[in-house]
Amino acid sequence: MPIFDTAPGLLAITAALAYLLGSVPFGIVMARLFGLGDIRHIGSGNIGATNVLRTGNKMAALLTLVLDAGKGAIAVLVARAFLAEDAVQLAAFAAFLGHCFPIFLRFKGGKGVATYLGTLMALFWPAGIAACALWALTAAVTRYSSLSALVAAALTPAAIYMLGMPTAGLLTLLLAALIFNRHEANIMRLLKGAEPKIGKS
Repeated sequence: MPIFDTAPGLLAITAALAYLLGSVPFGIVMARLFGLGDIRHIGSGNIGATNVLRTGNKMAALLTLVLDAGKGAIAVLVARAFLAEDAVQLAAFAAFLGHCFPIFLRFKGGKGVATYLGTLMALFWPAGIAACALWALTAAVTRYSSLSALVAAALTPAAIYMLGMPTAGLLTLLLAALIFNRHEANIMRLLKGAEPKIGKS
C-alpha cells in the first residue's frame, strides 16, 4: 500500500467526490436517452454495459461502457494531478464503491467491471492493459462476461506485482474481493450452467 502523505481532510474530500462521481448511473442515463426504458427491469436488471447490450442497442451499450470506465479513470487522474498516491488509490476505491453502491439509486448499483478496468488503466496502464486482455481473452473463449470479469479480477493483483507497482497490490485485492462479491449470483449460475452469454437478449 502507498505511504500516507495527504492530510486526512483532503483524503475525506477526495473519497467523497470520487464516490459521487462513481455513483452516476450511466447505464440508466443511456437507456433513457435511447428510449430503452428502465434498464433495471430488463435482462439481469444490472445497470452496466452488458445488460444494456441485451436491449440490442450496441451504441447505448458502448457509451455506457466508455462512461462507466471513464468515471473511474477521471477520479484517479484528477487525484493524481493534485494529490499524492494515497489519495489516488483512495479515489480509485471510492469511485468503484460509488458505482457498486450509488447513493442516487439507494445503494443498488452495478457490478463494477467497466469502472474497475477504467480505474486500472488510469492508475497503472500496464496492469490495465493486462486486465483488459484477460477479460477479452476469456470472453472470446467462453462468451461469458461475468466469468471474464472474475478471471481478470483474480489475476490482476498478481499482475500488478509482476509489472512493477506493488504499492497497488492491496487496492487490487480489495477491488477483486468486491467484484467476486458483486458476482455471487453469476457464480451460482455459472456453476449451474444457467449464465447467459454475451449478446444474448
